Amino acid sequence: MPTDPTISETVRQEAARRRSWPLRACGVLLGCVTALLGLAYFLVSGVALGPFLLWPRTRPVALGFLMGGARRLAALEHSRRSAFFGDLFPERYKATGPKVLRFLAVRCYSGLLCAMVLGLLGFGAALAVLLVSGAVRGSLGWSELLTQALLGGVLLFLDLQGLRSLVRLDARIARECFGPSEHELLRARIEELAGSRAAVVRAVDSERRRIERDLHDGVQQRLVALAMLLGRARRSRVRDPERADALLLQAHQEAQDVLTELREVAWRVYPSALDSLGLEEALAGVAERCAIPLRTEFDVTGPLPGPVRTAAYFVVCEAVTNAAKHSGASTVSVRVARRGPALTVRVEDDGSGGADPAGTGLSGLLSRVAALDGLLHVESPLGGPTTVTAELPCA
Repeated sequence: MPTDPTISETVRQEAARRRSWPLRACGVLLGCVTALLGLAYFLVSGVALGPFLLWPRTRPVALGFLMGGARRLAALEHSRRSAFFGDLFPERYKATGPKVLRFLAVRCYSGLLCAMVLGLLGFGAALAVLLVSGAVRGSLGWSELLTQALLGGVLLFLDLQGLRSLVRLDARIARECFGPSEHELLRARIEELAGSRAAVVRAVDSERRRIERDLHDGVQQRLVALAMLLGRARRSRVRDPERADALLLQAHQEAQDVLTELREVAWRVYPSALDSLGLEEALAGVAERCAIPLRTEFDVTGPLPGPVRTAAYFVVCEAVTNAAKHSGASTVSVRVARRGPALTVRVEDDGSGGADPAGTGLSGLLSRVAALDGLLHVESPLGGPTTVTAELPCA
């Protein structure tokens, strides 16, 4: 399943809070300088490369030179945001050429406007010093001083609000350039949901085929054998009553075995104990039927959503079945715990390892977990141990 390359807004804000305001102020001042560099680059490259950009034959080469310098300036802005503001960006994301050029154009505009606002702020500070000195010398009346102070306060408020808005604009255009945009995130989410839906359909089809094999190769063959035993007993009833009784006893045992196997198939399809008794009791049933010792630890308070409960049960069943059949494990431990909004299911065995996450069983679990926006991790180095961990959101 595709992974989301974005970084959560909470993580961004936490990283930004670790930067002191003097460091961020230095970043704003440096941004004014880099905006001047960007403007100079666009002017020089526009004059030097403009004719070549207009001619179709030389346009690709000229555009390559233009984008080379533009990406270097964008890398400088990336370093500035990371060093002075603590911004976190996806490491593997690479912006397209038009996106980089658009970012630098807006960055030049906002940086130069920020330089003008800072200049006005400095000019206002100088006027404030002159007003205070005039009031101290007595050359300025109190009424005029109050008028100038009121006007200066309003202008200072507007200046600071403008500076704050420009700083936020700078952060927003940096996030849009160095990370996926909302449109790209929406498209990736649609692709992820489409892939998850297709995987769920494949998993359901695979499960149906498995149930059909269980019924055809197991239950059906036993029922055929039971019918044959009953037929032999009916034919031997008159000629050999003792043999008929023995055949009926064997048929009775075969009927009990058929019921046991049919019950196992029903449990593999969907255990009724999940709805009637809950996940803990259903996992206890798995431990009773497991061929190797199984230790279960259940630490969940409160009810669980039905889909989460079902997915957790099948994660445990598939992992335990794989451990019993293929790993040669002597013990299996299962831990189910709820921490905050997620349910964590961890299954570990002491077998030989080497489990293939792309196998039929584990890939089906991956599809089932991904359908709930969950995560499935499989760690199975050669020599063991094998650990299967599923994180299922409960919200």
